Amino acid sequence: MTVTAIDKGTNKKESITITNEKGRLSKDEIEQMIKDSEKYAEEDKRTKERLDAKHSMDNYIESMQKSIDDPEKWGSKLEDDDRRTIRDALSDARDWYNANGESAEKDEFDEKLKEI
Repeated sequence: MTVTAIDKGTNKKESITITNEKGRLSKDEIEQMIKDSEKYAEEDKRTKERLDAKHSMDNYIESMQKSIDDPEKWGSKLEDDDRRTIRDALSDARDWYNANGESAEKDEFDEKLKEI
């Protein structure tokens, strides 16, 4: 059996061939592992989507914070009241993220990101 993995970030591809030698997994054990991987594929997909949404929210908060603090970007273009309003919204979002980041679902992250 040949297994191939691709790192989506770098597009690096690696393959390995598994043969049935003494002390190795039996054909039935390998087939069971394949069935298990298929069984949990949907759960893995949902977990990946949730983590992607979580990271997207975190990155957005950090990016916005840097943008309003950077005089080359928005920092010099915003009025103090506007900057304060944005900081308050980012602070509220960060508080929500810290309190709910481990348990929130993808839809909750997406909704909170729209709210920001």
